[in-house]
Amino acid sequence: MKPGEFIALSACTMMLTALGIDIMLPVLGALRKHFGLEPASTAAAQVIGFFFMGQVAQIIFGVLSDRFGRLPILRIGFPLYIIGGLAAAFAPSLQLMCAARFFAGMGASAVFMTTIAGVRDRFVGDEMARIMSLIFTIFLFTPVVAPFLGMAILNISSWKMVFLTPPIFAVIIFLWSLRLEESLLPGQRVALNWKSIRKSIRTVISNPVFLRYAGVSTLLFMALSAYVSSSEHIVGEIYGKPELFAWIFGSMGLVMALFTLLNSRLSSRYGARRTIKWLVVLYTIIAGILLLLTSALGDPPTMPVFFIAITLLMALNLAIEPNSSALGLEPLGEMAGMASSVYGTAFFFIGASLGSVISYLMVKEVFPLVLSYFIIGLIAVILVFSDRRPFSKEI
Repeated sequence: MKPGEFIALSACTMMLTALGIDIMLPVLGALRKHFGLEPASTAAAQVIGFFFMGQVAQIIFGVLSDRFGRLPILRIGFPLYIIGGLAAAFAPSLQLMCAARFFAGMGASAVFMTTIAGVRDRFVGDEMARIMSLIFTIFLFTPVVAPFLGMAILNISSWKMVFLTPPIFAVIIFLWSLRLEESLLPGQRVALNWKSIRKSIRTVISNPVFLRYAGVSTLLFMALSAYVSSSEHIVGEIYGKPELFAWIFGSMGLVMALFTLLNSRLSSRYGARRTIKWLVVLYTIIAGILLLLTSALGDPPTMPVFFIAITLLMALNLAIEPNSSALGLEPLGEMAGMASSVYGTAFFFIGASLGSVISYLMVKEVFPLVLSYFIIGLIAVILVFSDRRPFSKEI
């Protein structure tokens, strides 16, 4: 498989996670109606949160991928995603739907983790940051298209057909992935026993570079998941403009994709560490300005002020991520599967769980989200600037 096809396939496999989320956002209102919930209820958003929390399975898949290789785990993930998606579409209750979405999230976690590990197996350092940025650029066109696709399907069919779209897409990507070659050679695999597992986990979680950048990614994903899971509520209920939701979300996704493409150029020219430092500083400055404007203009601030700031913050968020993942995984190349799984578990499960708390607090105002963005930015700045390794040793 040539590099261009590998990048495209990797983007599409990661796209399953985004598609499993973004296409659902326009139908949350239909779900509330179907299950007899109040219009202002945030319970329907649990179908997003449980999908995110299914990523906790990455820790298991990481161990297995270091032992058996990336491809077997990738091929376990696809059926889980597909079967979970089908079960969610026909679930008779919201509780069972959330359970099915959790299993679909587990499948997505296997696909996501093996994709990142496969990239790390093939590339290192700034080159990995560049490749990840290109993958994320393609991957981020999903938020641009998915909400419109969800609305279009909803107009000609039902919310169930929207739920069936991701598993149908997964079948196509699964067949394409059969062309992929194994990236972890037999001689590089680790034994599957508790001693080696404990040693691998201890090595990963005791590495200060990994912890620093995994912390940055987890915090930023907390901010991202808090907005994504509550975006339909913010636009439709807090601002009372549900007809603008797909346009706002799609435009935001386009800007995010452009920023990740810009990051691929910046990281190639200046290096991942220099680039991430100034990106987190800019993130914190914008979050601080939004916090001041919200305090001065009232909560919620005007729609242009809020969504321009949020778009920039989300775009910076996704520009930072390829750098933080490359920097965090770089010292752990010999155990990329375990490192990717621990990274992904923190990134998705912890980040999404904390993000759901922020979403729960936003009933009629956006101040909890705005304040959390500023605090997250400050902590990210502290973590990134505490990396005092000489730049001569930078990846």
